[in-house]
Amino acid sequence: PPGNTGRAPGPPDGGWGWAVVFGAFVSIGFAYAFPKGLAIFFKEIQDFFGTSYSEVAWISSIMLATTYGAGPISSILVNRYGSRPVVMFGGLLCGVGMISAAFCTSILQLYICVGFITGFGLALNLQPSVIIIGKYFLKRRPIANGLAMAGSPVMLCTLAPLNQFLFDNFGWRGSFLILGAILLNCCVAGALFRPIGAATVKTQVIGEGKDALKGKISEDATEVRSPKNVLMENKTEEEEGEKDCFEKINQYLDFSLFKHRGFLIYLIGNVLMFLGFFAPIVFLAPYAKHTGIDEYSAAFLLSILAIVDMVARPATGIIANSKWVRPRIQYFFSFSIAFNGTCHLLCPLASNYTGLVVYSIFFGLAFGMVCAMLFETLMDLVGAARFTSAVGLVTIAECCTILLGPPIGGILIDTFGDYKYMFIKCGAVMVLAGTFLFIMNYYNYRMLAKEEKERKTKEEDPKSVRTENEGKNNWKKDTTQDGPELEPLRVEKEEVKKEINGT
Repeated sequence: PPGNTGRAPGPPDGGWGWAVVFGAFVSIGFAYAFPKGLAIFFKEIQDFFGTSYSEVAWISSIMLATTYGAGPISSILVNRYGSRPVVMFGGLLCGVGMISAAFCTSILQLYICVGFITGFGLALNLQPSVIIIGKYFLKRRPIANGLAMAGSPVMLCTLAPLNQFLFDNFGWRGSFLILGAILLNCCVAGALFRPIGAATVKTQVIGEGKDALKGKISEDATEVRSPKNVLMENKTEEEEGEKDCFEKINQYLDFSLFKHRGFLIYLIGNVLMFLGFFAPIVFLAPYAKHTGIDEYSAAFLLSILAIVDMVARPATGIIANSKWVRPRIQYFFSFSIAFNGTCHLLCPLASNYTGLVVYSIFFGLAFGMVCAMLFETLMDLVGAARFTSAVGLVTIAECCTILLGPPIGGILIDTFGDYKYMFIKCGAVMVLAGTFLFIMNYYNYRMLAKEEKERKTKEEDPKSVRTENEGKNNWKKDTTQDGPELEPLRVEKEEVKKEINGT
């Protein structure tokens, strides 16, 4: 059924929710890990088409940017149809895109098939998977998010050696055909996203009774309208039409979030962070090959990163759910981003394979910490009710820096002929983003505490309470002095209420 037909009174925090977590584990895993796993084929595709590092990097960059940029479309579809059909359709698009890419004859065609079509399919997998976890979990939500986000390192750990094996046996074209078939498993994962039960029949009956009551009152009210009221109604028809237009837009995307202080801080910090977030993973295997390491050892670096990431995400979810961290989870998120950037700044010091293994371990730990809290911190700021719109608005803003990050890294490599400048750029940007978020979240917490203190002071002030009560009493007095002509309406209203209570 459509996602807007009703919701359960509260998240079950278990039960079928763990099956939903498993489906999100698979769906999120493909959405995050697949663009990184394709880096195994970049060196061969570059030689096949005779392109530069930056041109090949656009494949993953366009795919990631489409995955994030299509966030609002995915959010609108989830609000309209629910998570299950959206994820199943996204899995079908992923399969079609990769199978079509196996027959491409130019790098531009790869941009379209792998970048746009497969990227859009991954977008329809990512957002619904994150959203439905927020509907099934509340108390255990950080743990559920951590387990679901662990799908990315598990898939990356599997895809890195699998892609190298497929390339050695079938070439990059045959590998794309097989990967397209594997991506169809997203349809199976989406089938697990059973919507939470709809509202009860009693609520629907009461709603119908209220509609009937409104209908009767409006019919009788037309008899007692004055000419002045008629003029006022005609005057406000255009304003109501404009309000209806904005209400229809806000039904799918809540643009009032741009007035939310915490949301704006999160958005600016994340947009800056993604400028250096994905490029190190995209170029890790090519960097290892550039230093003279064999292909399987270079692919194994991604597996090491993924194994550490696999452990780091659930562990981070458990730590974030503790009573010491959860009230100030934004600080923990800021530290994770700065720690990630520090790892990239130290990467050029790794001059041999052992150094790259150590870098992969720390990078996997830092990457897992950031990804485990990426959406949990957003839900902590805006709440579950506005989370669907918040995800869509954040992802479309992030897609610009995600699109530019890997190609800028490729340009630095082509210009200087050395990978260290790309790692330094990514590290500096992420340290700056983590510092910005830490300072601004400190300011936000201070402002929230100040506003809460002012609210309590206002409630405890007897003068403000007295004036508020006087206002309520005056309003009640005004509403009861309607005159004798509205007495039949009140009688009919009470009769309708009795009928509703009876049913």
